[in-house]
Amino acid sequence: MKEFWIYNALRLLLLVSSLVIVIGVWALLADEVPLLWALILAFLLSGVLSWFLLSRQREALARVLAERSAKASEKFEAYKARQDED
Repeated sequence: MKEFWIYNALRLLLLVSSLVIVIGVWALLADEVPLLWALILAFLLSGVLSWFLLSRQREALARVLAERSAKASEKFEAYKARQDED
């Protein structure tokens, strides 16, 4: 599941870069940076940005998961049909 790892690595990279940006801007504007609030803002910023920037990777992951789900459903239905015959 290459798509899973790519999508999650990009999300993590986006979160870390958002945290660095938030801390940097906050440090320029104030003397102290409250890490909890910086982390909360970074989560929000990375969530919004990932919605727009990672849509292609999210769709690829969804496509792979849908294909795997369909294959698993087919196997389960085949297994159920075999059990009904017995």
